[in-house]
Amino acid sequence: MKRVLSIILMISLLTVTSACGTKQQTAHKSGKAEDKKIQIGMCFDSFVIERWQRDRDVFVSMAKELGADVNIQNANGDVEEQKKQIEYFIKKGMDAIVIVCIDSESLKDSVKKAQDAGIKIIAYDRLIQDASVDLYISFDNEKVGSMMGDAMVKAGLVNGKVIMICGSPSDSNVAMVEKGFEDVMSENGNTIIDKVYADGWKAELASDYIYNNLDIVTEADAIMCGNDDLASRAVHALAEKRMAGKKLVTGQDADLEACQRIVEGTQLMTVYKPIEKLAQKAAECAVRMCKGEEIEPGTNELSTINDGTYDVPYLSIEPVSVTEKNMDEVIIKSGFHLKEDVYLNVPGKMPD
Repeated sequence: MKRVLSIILMISLLTVTSACGTKQQTAHKSGKAEDKKIQIGMCFDSFVIERWQRDRDVFVSMAKELGADVNIQNANGDVEEQKKQIEYFIKKGMDAIVIVCIDSESLKDSVKKAQDAGIKIIAYDRLIQDASVDLYISFDNEKVGSMMGDAMVKAGLVNGKVIMICGSPSDSNVAMVEKGFEDVMSENGNTIIDKVYADGWKAELASDYIYNNLDIVTEADAIMCGNDDLASRAVHALAEKRMAGKKLVTGQDADLEACQRIVEGTQLMTVYKPIEKLAQKAAECAVRMCKGEEIEPGTNELSTINDGTYDVPYLSIEPVSVTEKNMDEVIIKSGFHLKEDVYLNVPGKMPD
């Protein structure tokens, strides 16, 4: 009888110990699941354009603050490489992929494959066509074009002649900027005497245009450049032909050299796009989406935009027109560029 009781007691103890072990293992596994960090892949066109490095740094910083890890890939302007990088992110099991697309019409199959794998897709700054991304976040690009046109008109351009050196035709934002600019030109009697595109946003194409079309350039009163990188090359070529400061030149992105040219008098204006706000908001949205939360609860900022086939969620950030008059207020006070850097070549103009 004693032996039977001993055996029963041993079995009972083993059962309790096993149950406790199972509970501990379950709790341990549950803890691991809770501790799993959100994984975000971010694929850039390239880092040739000055602003993309700033976008990257702000996005990564904010994502980490929110408890997510970010894997950065740079396609160096190669569409096929960008597709491979998206495939890599799919295989890595990313929770979200943020894409600065090279060609807005070439990634819809890659996006669908990622979404089929349960991955959220954010089109960052550039809309991906016909892809039904989960979110498109950018600036109001039509307004960017309008601001360029308005600045020229305020500088006296009415019934004048304008050249447009636009960005890459594969960038969906370019058409939006064009529309905003051309509407303002038309309303004020200005004629577009030539319009060209810089494939792949290659800045040297802007200077090539100036050198190879001096007759048209001489005739023009103003030159609209798709971004500050293009404007930089255009102004350099104009300077060689002794026309810098004699043509109204506009750009966008508020690159340091553009701000320097504005206070020097060789570029009329640029468009400041608060990159910090865009990148931070994109990181916040990515984390929210991965958690199954609303993108932008309780605000009116979220709307929709048609990507050619689908109406996709669209979060737009307001740009700001920058001229010499508001350079200090917009650029310097915000800390986007340092005062001594902006006024490096014209210290006599530096404000107190």
